[in-house]
Amino acid sequence: MQKPLNMLNKNLNNKVLVELKAKREYRGILEGYDPHMNLVLKNAEEYVEKELKRKLDVAIVRGDNVVYISP
Repeated sequence: MQKPLNMLNKNLNNKVLVELKAKREYRGILEGYDPHMNLVLKNAEEYVEKELKRKLDVAIVRGDNVVYISP
């Protein structure tokens, strides 16, 4: 089983799906992260209840809101 930070490191500069609490998710290229799993995504798309809400050049996601991250 992979440790979460190792998985993040392997997926730097790759597209990821990040599901958050409250039925919100982001899809974008993982540009960076920190030990608290705060994430920086570039070329991100924000979805609420599976519906595209907006496109962002950069999105910063707080680690304590993350439910899961999928490559």
